[in-house]
Amino acid sequence: SLQDKNALHLYSVNGKYLCSETLKEEVSDMCVTGEHIVMGSLQGFLSIRDLYSLNLIISPLAMRLPIHCISVTKEYSHILVGLEDGKLIIVGVGKPAEV
Repeated sequence: SLQDKNALHLYSVNGKYLCSETLKEEVSDMCVTGEHIVMGSLQGFLSIRDLYSLNLIISPLAMRLPIHCISVTKEYSHILVGLEDGKLIIVGVGKPAEV
């Protein structure tokens, strides 16, 4: 049934439908940063997608608990992830040498 499906839809500034992507998990929070969408799910996955194509940039990262909130630092160097149990996970962005 359609009630069990989640999707992300992309529209232009003028309201023109551009594309959509069916999601396997239920989105709990998202943040648009530059050319990326950072999303957290109730199933505990952190995903980063391209803003224009909605394609995954990397494989979703498992946080093992539902994600309640997401934030990206001003320099785009770290992603802050708030989990259901109150923990704050900090994920470095970039190559290991840069992090």
